[in-house]
Amino acid sequence: MRPLTVTTPKPMLPTAGVPFLEHLLSRVREAGIGHVILSTSYKPEVFRSHFGDGSQVGLDIEYVTEEVPLGTGGGIRNVADLLRAQSVMIFNGDVLSGLDLRAMIASHERHDAAVTLHLTRVEDPRAFGSVPTGESGRVQDFLEKSPNPVTDQINAGCYLFRREIVEEIPAGRAVSVERETFPALLERGAAVYGHVDSTYWLDLGTPKAFVQGCRDLVRGIAPTFALPGPTGEALVLPGAEVAPDAELSDGTTVGRGARIGSSSRLRGCVVFDDARVGANCRLEHSVVGRGAVLSDGVVLVDAVVGDGAVIGPRNELIGGTRVWPGVELGACAIRFSTDA
Repeated sequence: MRPLTVTTPKPMLPTAGVPFLEHLLSRVREAGIGHVILSTSYKPEVFRSHFGDGSQVGLDIEYVTEEVPLGTGGGIRNVADLLRAQSVMIFNGDVLSGLDLRAMIASHERHDAAVTLHLTRVEDPRAFGSVPTGESGRVQDFLEKSPNPVTDQINAGCYLFRREIVEEIPAGRAVSVERETFPALLERGAAVYGHVDSTYWLDLGTPKAFVQGCRDLVRGIAPTFALPGPTGEALVLPGAEVAPDAELSDGTTVGRGARIGSSSRLRGCVVFDDARVGANCRLEHSVVGRGAVLSDGVVLVDAVVGDGAVIGPRNELIGGTRVWPGVELGACAIRFSTDA
């Protein structure tokens, strides 16, 4: 996700007008969950500064910071001392999902499961580890990536743990739930179940996926209770200025204080707060960072411009080009899939 994450942790990137975590937390709140622990590492102060005690989003939020990387399992174990409930729901901080959280909780309780995993079906599971289940939903195995997967079900990055399972994870060292915790539970015959769900699911792990997620939130395809405006072709936040003849479409977001110049066309783009897009620009499926400036006639296609960067007139950045924060590019250059 760099260069976007040079200045902002990935879960806090402006996503359809608010930090991504606000979308996730809005669904957590609606599912009846009131206590949330945010396990942070990179720039932890950004989370605390924005959410505080959680009251502004209707939650009770506490924080734990990983001083050294602890892996997926070690990170879960690191919050054990703050847990209050006997069942604990755990989320990856970069997955946009339509999972029915209440249904997954009900499934976990019905099976009296030690762990329940959210599983989703994908068209091409070869890029993922696969998780086959039996007729009752009980997990049979955790398989690594394979050219011939036995199932299209993959681990979707949301779990329900009994509290005692969390407390069994070794403390103070890196642990992988996928490679260590879950296989060990299966080996001893623990009740590990999959909750298979075929609703919306997207891993926001790349700039392309991030743009897709923003577009889907704005257009009402991805579920949220935190969108700061109506769904539609574009979301223009308060304080933004858009020229009357500019065209915004395909789920474009224009951030607070941003300006879009005359005759510019933005299709499926994310423009962060205080950015400037000049006249006669054409932007498609691209990200313009906070405070960045695009001069007149700039073309962006599948490009990312970092915070505070300045792009000179008539530049064309195409096909995955990434411009790092604060960089200034002169006029009339065409760049394909390069870092600048």
